[in-house]
Amino acid sequence: MKQKKQSSTDFDCIAVTDVKVTVFPELPGAAYVKGTAEVVLNDQFIVRGLRILDGTTGLFVSYPGDPWSEYPCSIAQPITRQLRKHIENCILEKYQEEREE
Repeated sequence: MKQKKQSSTDFDCIAVTDVKVTVFPELPGAAYVKGTAEVVLNDQFIVRGLRILDGTTGLFVSYPGDPWSEYPCSIAQPITRQLRKHIENCILEKYQEEREE
C-alpha cells in the first residue's frame, strides 16, 4: 500500500510555546551577533544555540551549526518557509521586548 505524501499544511500544529533571549550589550564597533535564543516547540522540543544576527537586510535568526563539520551545516532547522518565518518572528519579537526593558 502506497503512503500519501504529507503536505506542508499537515504540520501547522507546530507552535512556539516558549522563547528565551539573551541580548548582548550594544557596544561601539560591536559584532553583528546581537544575541542568542532558544525556543520550545509544543512544550516538547527545545532548540538551543540560535543566534540573532544583524545582516545587510536587518535582523535574522541563524540556526545552530555542527562545529565538527568540514562544511557549514545546521544541526536543526525548519524545512518549510512558513515554520522558519514563524520561529523567526517569535524570536525577534522577544528580542525587541528584551531590548526595550
